[in-house]
This record gives sequence, C-alpha cells and structure tokens, in this order.
Amino acid sequence: MSGPTQPGSDGIQITKNARQISVVLRTPEPAPALAAAAPKFHGKPLTQQGQFGEIMKELDKMVGLDHVKELVFEIYALLRVASMRAEAGLTANTQVYHMVFRGNPGTGKTTVARLIAKLMQTMGVLTKGHLIEVERADLVGEYIGHTALKTRELVKKAMGGILFIDEAYSLARGGEKDFGKEAIDTLVKAMEDHKNGFILILAGYSEEMELFLQTNPGLPSRFPIQLDFPDYTVDQLMEIAEGMIKEREYSLTPATEARIRQQILLEKGQMDTAFSNARYVRNLIEKALRSHAVRLLNQTNMQPSKQDLMVIRPEDVKVERRTAKESMRFP
Repeated sequence: MSGPTQPGSDGIQITKNARQISVVLRTPEPAPALAAAAPKFHGKPLTQQGQFGEIMKELDKMVGLDHVKELVFEIYALLRVASMRAEAGLTANTQVYHMVFRGNPGTGKTTVARLIAKLMQTMGVLTKGHLIEVERADLVGEYIGHTALKTRELVKKAMGGILFIDEAYSLARGGEKDFGKEAIDTLVKAMEDHKNGFILILAGYSEEMELFLQTNPGLPSRFPIQLDFPDYTVDQLMEIAEGMIKEREYSLTPATEARIRQQILLEKGQMDTAFSNARYVRNLIEKALRSHAVRLLNQTNMQPSKQDLMVIRPEDVKVERRTAKESMRFP
C-alpha cells in the first residue's frame, strides 16, 4: 500500500509483512552517507526526526519489550498513514488508545507509559502529552459521592494526556459496597464522555488485572490495547545492570558480574515473591555503589586511583538474606 507523494513531504510505503516504512524522496538518490543517517526504530526506518526520533530511540534502547516496541511502531505507522489519507482527501479514522498493562513490578510499565505520552503528543493524538500517575488512595473518597468527585478531578487534570492508574485492581478488592466501585463507574463514564480527550492506562499484576476487568461489563471492550510485560530473563537483567554501571561511569570485574548474576538467580528463585525485576537490579547496584564508597573511605592510608574509584569488586555486592518469603501482592 502506497501513500501519495505530496509537495514538500516524503512519499511513504508500508510493506504488509514487515510493517516497514520506506522513504521515497523527490530528490535524486541520496549519497550513501545520507542514507545511513536515517533514524531507525526496532530495526525499521523512520521518516521523522527531532523530538519524535529522540523519544523512539529512548524506547528502542530499553532492554527487551519487543512486543511493546512493535505496538508503538504500529501506532506510528497508523498515524502517519492517517495523515497521508487526510492529505489525499480520504477519511482519516481515529482510534481509541486506552490500555491495560499487565506484569510484575520493575518490568517497565510506568516508563513505557511516560514515553507513550510523549509520543502521542508529538504525533498529535494528545494535546499536552503529560502523565498523571495515581493509585487507589488518590481516587477513592471517604463517603458516597466523594469518590466520583475525586476521580472526575483527576480525569480533568489528565485531559490532553494520560491517566495512569497503578495497581488498578485494588479499586475492586472491597466488593460491591466499597467506594472503589464508584471510581470504576466514574472512569467508565469519563471514557465515554471524553472519547479521545485523554488516554487511560490501567496497570497491575497479570492475574489480578484479569479479575479486575471482569468487575464491570463495560471495561474489557473499552481497552482495545492490552499488553503483557513479562519478567526479564537473567541475561536481560545483567544487560540492565551493565547499562546502569556504565551510565554511572563505573565498571565490573568478571568476578563481580558473576556475583551479581548469582544474586539475581537467587532472588528470581523466590517463587512465592513477586520479583521486582529491573527495580531489584537498580537497588542491588545502588547498594553496591554505597558499599564501594565505604570501602574506599576505609582505606585511610592511601589516595584511591581513578581505577579504584571506578571498579566495583565482588565484596561490594551485598544482599540482605531473608528468613521468610514475603509476598508483595495485595490480599
């Protein structure tokens, strides 16, 4: 399927199988150096740079999340083609982008939500592109009518952006008489009244979110985009750890890498615990940096070298041993 080439704009073609966008320039074939400079996202070429390109590069740098990146590219392609259809005098249909994110903590749900908010604003879907992050306590009031008022106020603040509700299933955990149900009903009405005025993203554990969506007959159909954020593999978590170390201008010895990998394996083995993924790795690395600093300061008889200031040793990686497995999930 090919879009028409408009004066002053790129001609774009999307292949059916690979969903790739090929740029057809009105000028003669560019030199190899110019062609190589074309921005890429998830192995596919983009036709827009600037702020949009930076957002896409930031998402592409995230470890894993291939299916999330595929979805983002689909949205990008849809919006680009809709723009070309409008220029050609064809109907440019709009879609609803309310989403459900399912997964354990530390799997990138909030980070992806922030990037999607920026992306939607850049692509013209949202007027502001800000993200309002809330939880049950921000929505649920203390008496009848209070919850609806609080929820409507948050929807108002989110207009033109994204309302992100973390642990959204907690709104339904109190049963029929709980004020959380009032928040759900108010959100459903807001989605109907405001259509594309804002995007609602509900996030939480996979099983709990499945049960939550069944609490209101109108909920599942109002969230056409439902994404699973699986736990990271050990190799992916090591890649995340190495990225954190490099960003902070530290380095790991092979023995330190082996110790970090061992600690990740032990933590993932706590099957009764909701593993916190990248959040666990970040905490592990930050604690190691503190231990590294204490070790250097205790060497009072010598000034640390540049290498000493950078290298994290195995003894710097310390973990508190838990005597009992504690679940992070709500009852």
